[in-house]
Amino acid sequence: MTLRLTPKLHKYAKICLASFLLILSQNAMAEQKLLDDFKNKPEDRWKFIADTVMGGISSGQLSFSVDGSANFARMVGKVSTENNGGFIQFRRSVIDGLPANTKGLKLSLRGNGQKYFVHIRTKGTFLPWQYYQRSFMSNEDWSETTMLLNEFRPSGILLRKTIDPKSIKSIGIVAFGRDHEAEIDVRKISLF
Repeated sequence: MTLRLTPKLHKYAKICLASFLLILSQNAMAEQKLLDDFKNKPEDRWKFIADTVMGGISSGQLSFSVDGSANFARMVGKVSTENNGGFIQFRRSVIDGLPANTKGLKLSLRGNGQKYFVHIRTKGTFLPWQYYQRSFMSNEDWSETTMLLNEFRPSGILLRKTIDPKSIKSIGIVAFGRDHEAEIDVRKISLF
């Protein structure tokens, strides 16, 4: 049995299909919200921090560059655990928290094959050594990594077990916890 549509029904079916596809594409766009693509003066939003603020001797720097059409942040440095140190990071404040329906972060990055971390601070992280942490591996080629907020672990027992997206105050990309050379590039951070 063959179904034949009249010209009027055929036109109606095309309009319905186009409307459906438009709704799907809008939902897909709504699923991801750009937090940063390192354009338009990223140096005003991101700052470099080393353990020297607490007496450590780690060193490094943050710079912003362009690779083809993509802008990115690059952090390089030497992490040292001497003198109770052990981190370098670049961090961005989040003024009004993230939307309540935020489930996680998606990063586009490359690096030197080392393990790095994302540290999230919330309204409940009062002390400098309090944060929520999730690790990721880098490689030489641009790649994407996805992190659910419920995968982040608190740095101590005094913190809530899970992150309330609305309470997030800052997000940092961190080289942490062991002696090593750091080189990490991030070109996009999105929320989903």
